[in-house]
Amino acid sequence: MIIKSLELTDYRNYESLNISFDKGTNILYGDNAQGKTNILEAIYLSATTKSHKSSKDKEIIRFGKEEAHIRTYLQKDDYETKVDIHLRSSKSKGIAIDGSKIKKATELLGLLKVVFFSPEDLSIIKNGPSERRRFIDIELCQLDSFYLYNLNNYNKIVNQRNNLLKNLYYTPELKDTLSIWDAQLMSYGSKIIERRKLFIEQLNEIISEIHNNISGGKEMLRIVYEPDVEIDNYENTLLINHDKDIKLKQTTVGPHRDDISFLVKNESTNNIEIDIRKYGSQGQQRTAALSLKLSEIEMVKKVTKDTPVLLLDDVLSELDSNRQNFLLDSIGNTQTIITCTGLDDFVNDRFEINKVFKVTNGNVSEAS
Repeated sequence: MIIKSLELTDYRNYESLNISFDKGTNILYGDNAQGKTNILEAIYLSATTKSHKSSKDKEIIRFGKEEAHIRTYLQKDDYETKVDIHLRSSKSKGIAIDGSKIKKATELLGLLKVVFFSPEDLSIIKNGPSERRRFIDIELCQLDSFYLYNLNNYNKIVNQRNNLLKNLYYTPELKDTLSIWDAQLMSYGSKIIERRKLFIEQLNEIISEIHNNISGGKEMLRIVYEPDVEIDNYENTLLINHDKDIKLKQTTVGPHRDDISFLVKNESTNNIEIDIRKYGSQGQQRTAALSLKLSEIEMVKKVTKDTPVLLLDDVLSELDSNRQNFLLDSIGNTQTIITCTGLDDFVNDRFEINKVFKVTNGNVSEAS
């Protein structure tokens, strides 16, 4: 699946935009704060229904307007599809596929697969576990509709259980109802744990070779899933933590507290694995983050038999020349949209560019 074109109306700093992309490599260049990332955000939203910035719909709509439109035209083989997203400041978004409204935003997921890579992603290894869980969730929600269903329901149950925990101070007689919420948590949470475990196993089959190649054969990388609770003792752990949950007024056990670790071994560590979240250099952490993103591309190809669209948001300027070259060499036949501040900063005739656009204050012009 590729993106043929994108139309924006009253989206961020764009009053109106109509841009056609090549199936190969597309460059959006210009100074900072001109609107380059907004284009990538609109594409990402068309694929996932959400902004990669976690922005609310009303924050995305152009200042002074009440609504915005994103129209994304897709093509796979000879078949074309139009995704129309209507953002409204006071209502939930409306989504239509080929003119037919869908009832749930989740029906859109999986139609267009994207891999978004920004400078912030380079810090995923050293930052907190919430970002690593977010990586897993975003990827699995594009690959597995059942995972999305279980995750949405699990999050709802956690919120409802937390509301009960907050109210127990005033209505302690409701404590016995905690077991009801526990049963629902285990039902959805166990399925999430199982799917995440499988995902990490599949990811390890891909990332090991990629990371070994990026590091010039010097390092081996392994990802380890760290569930907050094991399925076998889920029920008992929830029960043991009832008093703690009541005191803290929140659910302290479950997959919403999971994490993953990144273990690297090389000659300098006598081939002993070290957790680079804690003990890795910035170079090791960035190499692992790059390996993770490239593995994400290969995972989508393997699971869906389709090629995702790669969105690179000013990330090349954050990589050294060796990592830049590896990333650019890995693009292959993937439709790629890259933002940067200047062409001469990284291109240097290292790969074929099919289309170049200059972005200036919400205006986009195709360069010759």
